[in-house]
Parts: sequence; C-alpha cells; structure tokens
Amino acid sequence: MDRFFEFTARGTTPRTEVLAGVATYLTMVYIVVVNPSILAAAGIDHGAAFVATCLAAAIGSLLMGLLANFPIALAPGMGINAYFAFVVVGAMGIPWQVALGAVFVSGFLFFLISVLRIREWLINGIPMSLKLGIAGGIGFLLALIGLQGMGIVVASPATMVGLGRLTAPGTLIACAGFLLIAGLAARAVPGAIVLGILATAAIGLPFGLTEFKGVVALPPSLAPTFLQMDIPGALSLGLVAIVFTFFLLDLLDNTGTLIATAHRAGLMNADGTVPRLGRVLVADSGGAMIGAALGTSTTVSYIESAAGIQAGGRTGLTAVVVAGLFLLTLFLAPLATSIPAFATAPALVFVACLMAKGLQDLAWEDTTEYLPAILTALAMPFTFSIATGIGLGFLSYALVKTMAGRAGEVHGAVWLLAALSAVKFALA
Repeated sequence: MDRFFEFTARGTTPRTEVLAGVATYLTMVYIVVVNPSILAAAGIDHGAAFVATCLAAAIGSLLMGLLANFPIALAPGMGINAYFAFVVVGAMGIPWQVALGAVFVSGFLFFLISVLRIREWLINGIPMSLKLGIAGGIGFLLALIGLQGMGIVVASPATMVGLGRLTAPGTLIACAGFLLIAGLAARAVPGAIVLGILATAAIGLPFGLTEFKGVVALPPSLAPTFLQMDIPGALSLGLVAIVFTFFLLDLLDNTGTLIATAHRAGLMNADGTVPRLGRVLVADSGGAMIGAALGTSTTVSYIESAAGIQAGGRTGLTAVVVAGLFLLTLFLAPLATSIPAFATAPALVFVACLMAKGLQDLAWEDTTEYLPAILTALAMPFTFSIATGIGLGFLSYALVKTMAGRAGEVHGAVWLLAALSAVKFALA
C-alpha cells in the first residue's frame, strides 16, 4: 500500500487518509438526499436516482483514488443537476432520457480531450494568478454555502443576503462546532474536522435538531434509470447547444476544483502544473459517462474534498475510503442522512478560511495579474457558480492584458477558454 499510494513520499499515514476520507464523505453525503429530489422533479424515479447517486459517487471516487492517486472525491454536481432538471427538462421540455444522453455525450467529449491531452494543455496553460484566484474564489463560495447552512447568512429581498437569527438553537450549535474545529485544529488534533462534525451533530440530539433516522435499509431498484440515456436523441442538431453547455460546465467546474484542491494539498508542482494530470482527467470524464449510464446528471470532482485534504488527505486512499462509504450508504442511508446540514456547514466555513490564504501569493504589484484573479474570486460566490467565475476570470485576464499592451503574455489556452466562456455567456 505504501508503494502504491506513496504514503511515505507524501508525508501521510493510512490512518490519516482514512480520517480524511471520512471528513470528505461527511461534508458531501448530503448529495444522496438532495440530488434524487432534484432529479425527481425531472420525472426520474426517486429511488433509482438515490442508487445512481451513490454508485456514481462510489465509482467516480474509486477511479480517482486508484487511477490517479489523488485525494479528490466525485459525485453528481450541484448546479449542473438543477440545470438538468429545471432548465433542460423542465423549461425546454426535453425528455430526461435525452437529457441523460446529452450528459453522456458531453462526458465522452470530456474524455476525448483528456486522452488527447488537450485539457492537460488547457489546465497547465492557466497562469498562476488565475489559479490562486480560482482557489480563493472556491473558498469564498464554500464560505457562503457554509454560512447559509449555519443560519448566519439568509436571503433578503432588500439586500439579497442578510444576517440570520444568531440566537436560533441550530445556529448557536453550528457556531460552537466551528469554534470546536478551529480549536482542535490549532492544537493539531488529528481528525479535527471529523470530530467537530460528529460532536456538532451529537449536540443537536437533545434539542431535537438532529434526527436519528435508523441504521439499515435495503436500496431501491436501479432498473428505471440504468442505461436509459437516449444518445441518438442527444446527437440531434437541436441539442448541440445543450451538449456544449454540459461540456463547458463540466470542464470549468472540474478544472476549478482540481486546481483548488491540488494547491491546498501541496500536490501542485513548483511551476504550477499538476502531476499525473492525464489520469486525473480520465477519472473525471469516466465518472461523468458512468453517472449518465447509471441515471444521474453530470458527475464532477467535489470541492468538499478540501475538507479531507485539510484533515491530512494526500493520496488516493482518501478517495477510496469515500467510495467505500458511498457503497455502504446504499444500505446505511438512514444513518448517513442523520448528519444535519448545520453539523457539516462549520467544516465548510473552516476550510474556506484556509483556502483564502492563497490570495496572499498574488503579484499585487501587477494590476494585470491580481485584478482578474480577484474578479474570479469575487464572481464565484456572487454568481453562485464556479464555472461563471472562471469564465469571467479568463475573459478579464485576456482583455486586461490586451488593454495594457501585453497580449503576448496571454497563453493560447487562456484565449481559447476566454472564447468558450464568451460563447457560453452569449448562449445563456
């Protein structure tokens, strides 16, 4: 195991990797509840969607762990599932089988550019300033999600967002959980995030805020969605824009997550490139195709993997542990869904604070470098979209460099991604 996962070389241990896998799983297991509910709105069988979600997360994470040896977990992506259910199927009236076909085709295109090393060229061509901005922006987005889950940030018709009721029991317990995680981490206690999540959930039990839903239940049938995607329908001329949108969302979301997590884990090379990138990309794209075949929307790398990385995860064993836990979730769904959102939200805020540290390394003396990076970081939480933030970052980087008379400094990959982003915004 040490030779395969490189524990010694990466300064970690199997115990640390297992704890990291548990931390990542606890912060992303909400998807087994949320994703089936969203897909059910598109007419997909709820039980089959639950099984497809668990299996897609397990298989995708296993591919990432064993093929790429990276501590990144995969699962059906939030945001893309809403686009799938409410826009493609709901607003446009496209059958869910055809929409799944579009997801599969976009995943195949993703796989194709990964095998041909086109995406590797794209990712390695992104300047370090934008990579730092992407990492910081994803941290800000995580913070917004976490603060919302804690009840600190709420929607406001007047100001868009506002302060929640800080005296609410769930909010108070969540704040205590955040302080507990911060205190344990400051004392260098192993598994600080996992311990914080479990302790926060346990505190909610006597207040009736944590509902113990049982332990074991048999999984539903996968038959209603398994291999039901309509690929010929997705290849029709009228769905080219939808396939392209799925493809671009998958490309940008996965790219952002990969850069952010690799930077946080210290796995990025000194020149800003990512080792074994080709294998990482094949695992990403393979997960997307397998998810569509099972019956769920696009499978992506999860930014919640940052929780496991902060807990010490540095190898693929972290992702393998996540895969095993999602397989168990097929039978332990009641127990897995007993962890409430207010218990995992403090972990997201804690990780977000750590991810924002990367912004200190920006070239603050160069306007053409720091300005696009900060725009990228700010756009992600304010648009609630990783893909949108990255797209605006590419466009602003290319245009600001051009306005400064330094267009020659812009890598061809940035020009291409800026152009693709412009097309995406035009089609939105």
